[in-house]
Amino acid sequence: MHEAVDEAVSYGGVKAVDGVSFSLERGQIRGLIGPNGAGKSTVIDAITGRSRLTRGKVLLGGVDVSALGVVQRRLRGLSRSFQRTSIFGGMTVRRQIELAAQRMSTDDWRTDADAVLTELALLNLGDVMASELGYGEQRRLDLALALVGKPVVLLLDEPMAGLSVRESADLAQHLQSLARRWNVSVLLVEHDMDVVFGISDAVTVFELGLVIASGEPAVVRVDPRVREAYLGSAA
Repeated sequence: MHEAVDEAVSYGGVKAVDGVSFSLERGQIRGLIGPNGAGKSTVIDAITGRSRLTRGKVLLGGVDVSALGVVQRRLRGLSRSFQRTSIFGGMTVRRQIELAAQRMSTDDWRTDADAVLTELALLNLGDVMASELGYGEQRRLDLALALVGKPVVLLLDEPMAGLSVRESADLAQHLQSLARRWNVSVLLVEHDMDVVFGISDAVTVFELGLVIASGEPAVVRVDPRVREAYLGSAA
């Protein structure tokens, strides 16, 4: 189990998140939703070490990693993607995956790279420059970079942003299959409610830095506080 326990993050005396606690089981996808500015990205930043906690802790497999930096947490299996892709347009697909694998110092980085490329249906695009990929393929490459080293926890910040309905559904299918077969825990921040409620095992809802609901998707979806705060009539 991996946990964020009683997390709080403040900026200049203003609390961005306060008293946030939740856990991730192995192979589980937890959706994290809420209005813009609710604190979703702040939570991911705190878990990965990009923001400093003013209270609370982050446990990875029962081990407190709150004092570790971003790189140390990544090497221990805590990985993430960003709202904007972090790919290198002037490099081939395979080359940047292999460089990431070498940086992770995996025992067999070539095998690791092939496994990631295969998982995200990018193996046949290995020799293509990243700048020549379609946007949906670039998003898959970005996810592939986060998967190098087979992390135990994957935090995704709006991975479907800018994708068509078909591309979103395709990436969601890859993600759901990946979580099950690689036994990776996924925290998914996403505005596409069809995706979140379609593939998540659990959903946590934020409002103004606080958790207002958390549990099974079907239960959360009909919670009056959630409908009022975020889903509205679309619920």
